[in-house]
Amino acid sequence: MQVLLWAIAIILSAGAAWWVYRADKKRGTPYPWLTAALRGVVVFLALLLLLAPVISITSNETQKPVVVFVQDNSSSINTALGKDSSAYQKNTQSLIDKLSGDYKVITWNLNGNTSADSLFRYTTQSTDISKALENVQEYYGAQNLGAVVLATDGKYNQGSNPLFQQLSLQSPLYTVGIGDSSRQKDLRIAQVYSNKTVSLNSNFEIRADIIATLCNGYSNNIQLTEDGQTIATTPISINNNQYDRTISFSIKATKAGLHHYTIVAPTADGEQNTANNRRDVFVEVVDEQKKILIAAAAPHPDIKAIQEALSALESYKVTVAMANEIPSLQDYKVVILHQLPSQFLNNSRDITTMRKAAWYILGSQTNPAAVMQLSSPVQMSINPLASRDLYPAYNAAFNNFSVPQNMQAVMDKMPPLSVPQGTIQAKPNADVLFRQRDGEQQPLWVLQQGNPSTAITTGEGIWRWRMYEYKNFNTHNTIDECIRQTVSFLAANSNEKPFYIQLSKYVWSDQENIGMNAYLLNATNQQVNNADVQLVITDTSGRKQNFSFEKSGSSYRLNTGIWAAGTYNYAARAVYNGTTYTAAGSFVVEHMPLEQMETGADYSMLYTLARKYNGGFVPAASITSLADSIKKNTNIKPVIQSNIQSVPLVDWKWYFLLILIFAVAEWLLRKYWLAQ
Repeated sequence: MQVLLWAIAIILSAGAAWWVYRADKKRGTPYPWLTAALRGVVVFLALLLLLAPVISITSNETQKPVVVFVQDNSSSINTALGKDSSAYQKNTQSLIDKLSGDYKVITWNLNGNTSADSLFRYTTQSTDISKALENVQEYYGAQNLGAVVLATDGKYNQGSNPLFQQLSLQSPLYTVGIGDSSRQKDLRIAQVYSNKTVSLNSNFEIRADIIATLCNGYSNNIQLTEDGQTIATTPISINNNQYDRTISFSIKATKAGLHHYTIVAPTADGEQNTANNRRDVFVEVVDEQKKILIAAAAPHPDIKAIQEALSALESYKVTVAMANEIPSLQDYKVVILHQLPSQFLNNSRDITTMRKAAWYILGSQTNPAAVMQLSSPVQMSINPLASRDLYPAYNAAFNNFSVPQNMQAVMDKMPPLSVPQGTIQAKPNADVLFRQRDGEQQPLWVLQQGNPSTAITTGEGIWRWRMYEYKNFNTHNTIDECIRQTVSFLAANSNEKPFYIQLSKYVWSDQENIGMNAYLLNATNQQVNNADVQLVITDTSGRKQNFSFEKSGSSYRLNTGIWAAGTYNYAARAVYNGTTYTAAGSFVVEHMPLEQMETGADYSMLYTLARKYNGGFVPAASITSLADSIKKNTNIKPVIQSNIQSVPLVDWKWYFLLILIFAVAEWLLRKYWLAQ
């Protein structure tokens, strides 16, 4: 259309110029073509204002491919490089210089800091590779990301395993292995598993993963101690150079309160790194019977399955009610809602008002709109009237509570759940216990910690799982344990004390800032922060430090800073409406840098990670060779971006000046020639 308008303007202006040319030639004007040209230009510019007042300007911009260089700046890298640190820094800078001509090079450390002086400052006390890769995808995934270069020793101690991370990274990932990949003698307690809260007089389990390298012939007892006294031991005997085993301690909760246990692995002969030979575990034993309500839209075998799983625990008092006879939720610690809120009963207002920990089980009668109004751990768009069968798979990255060791084998034998048709996605801060085995891997069993905490099972059929487990393994224990642990998780995070202190963990490093949250509830269990909250922390020698919580939203928070290694007790106090409330507890600070938990470099992980994202692996000494690898990759190329900008002619002041200049020039020429 714009071309047509320009063509009309050119034709009309040419006609005007021809008319002036003929008239001036008859008059005997010295240069008729000059006045005709000036008149044609003036008419053309004026017609553009009328016919095409807005013009489109197309500009092409060539975008270089982005190469993000991520440097591990944790303290273990300084040890791994040793005397080669300056040579590595020089080679890295050489790689960046070689790439800078053809690519836009972004340099990051694992914390996302881009300043040049922080790239080779190896002071960070933890390593989170998965978070760094997430940040790269978030910031540059939508741009012309050509490649990602990750330089690290492969040892991560924060976040998830990067090999199991699900990233939509379309660009190749090149990994650079730093440090010595040869194995060193080391015996370590890699991870511990226990429930945070157990009931008085119940039996509970503490498990630990023992990993040993080059410790063939080691034989000793792993000890579980409390207050310096050994309360349980488990023998281990290592008969090869690579050992990986999970051990367990069975304990009876005979005393209420917060218990501090320590797992100790005696040092192996010749072992240099002994910082990882002990781990602390905190378990709170509570003396109360928790009331659990199972409310259902209609009778269903799932209800009986859940009731039987919970009936084995004396700490739970289970009540079952149908939709038309649901009692007040006030007295219950956890509410299990089977297909509720339903199409016929929307009790979401009661759940929201009472702020109850809830476990939702979806089915054909579920009202999805009502569920989404609650603090559900998933986002969903479903049609409950249509269902499909989804087979379950255990999520090995789940760590909210410990599960039976044979979980994977049991879930491989399980029948499908009947899940409503549609899309279901877990929220970012939710944890998936079971997901769809194949295909879209939609979540089937999800938990979310909060105040209150929530859980959701996205389909019916738990009763079939119990039957199939008994058919294949002659026991219900694994499925029953999933049910019990889910309820225990919800009950543990459903604190109805009027005043309490919450720590994200009980064991801290002496490199971490210790943060606390305080919560004060009014008579209707709503959070308030009208009162001032004071805190006293006491160390083992009796020295005290006083703090005041700051108000945040409807609760309180406090950053107490970094503490030296040791055991500390805290006591908080608040006065609200004339009543004094107190809360107390303890925590441990360890001088156990996370970077010392593992020895050597994990080249195997880095090689597998690079292959997963179609890249390559090189040792640190060959880092400069990556320049050739990246340049030879034909998939990494510039992108030409065309930008079309619409510009109104009236915004160009010089445009009117141009018309005036040509018009005045013609007028002056005519005056001059007529005067002669």
